[in-house]
Amino acid sequence: MRALDLNAATWRRSSYSNQDGGQCLEVADDFAPAVPVRDSKNPHGPALTFAATGWTSFVSAVKSGDLTA
Repeated sequence: MRALDLNAATWRRSSYSNQDGGQCLEVADDFAPAVPVRDSKNPHGPALTFAATGWTSFVSAVKSGDLTA
């Protein structure tokens, strides 16, 4: 996968996040077929990039409770 220029990315935070920060992820849309993800506490740090299909599967598993410790 090629390197993505995320300088102009618009990041969105989880709807479960609160204004106090905490342990939150931010996701940038409009980079199909990739999904960039970063730590909201470190917005200038690195971003991980996932294939859109893998990210969709992960989010679905989290929402359905299939990922348990």
